[in-house]
Amino acid sequence: MSNPLITNDAIVLGILIGILSFVFITSKSNIPFWKKFYKYIPSLLLCYFIPSIFNSLGIISGESSNLYFVASRYLLPTSLVLLTISIDLPEIMKLGPKAIIMFSTGTFGIIIGGPLAILLISFLAPNVIGGVGPDAVWRGLTTVAGSWIGGGANQAAMKEIFHVGDDIFSSMIAVDVLVANVWLAFLLYGAGIHKTLD
Repeated sequence: MSNPLITNDAIVLGILIGILSFVFITSKSNIPFWKKFYKYIPSLLLCYFIPSIFNSLGIISGESSNLYFVASRYLLPTSLVLLTISIDLPEIMKLGPKAIIMFSTGTFGIIIGGPLAILLISFLAPNVIGGVGPDAVWRGLTTVAGSWIGGGANQAAMKEIFHVGDDIFSSMIAVDVLVANVWLAFLLYGAGIHKTLD
């Protein structure tokens, strides 16, 4: 494997922060081009996609850099703690038992749904459920479940816990973003015809 163009971790971190800043600033922009652009392209997808292009082109390298090690060992646990501290439990309790039951049911469905889907597909199309070691499909699905239950930080935590390979992780990020956006489209459409559905 050839050395990447940029090997200094401080510069790589600056590039990554610059990419994320660019994506987040333009996604909140009122400029018509950016509004139209982000109507079709999710900003979260770009946050993963642009750095992966830099990696594929050999500008930076996730394998030769220590940034992922530092972020996964120090920044990720800190962000999960900060996220948990900001939870307003009294306000959640005010939503009542129906909301908590719905949330718990959704969480349980995601946890059970993944293994059931793998089991079903393994009977119907066993060649689809491929991969061994870090590239096993079940490992990738743990990151999707983590994202759907607890967001991007949880998804990154699942990648670390289950030792998910970078290739399958990239595929699961695409699955996560696409399924979430298609489901959101259904929800928004359903909200518009709620009287008919009710």
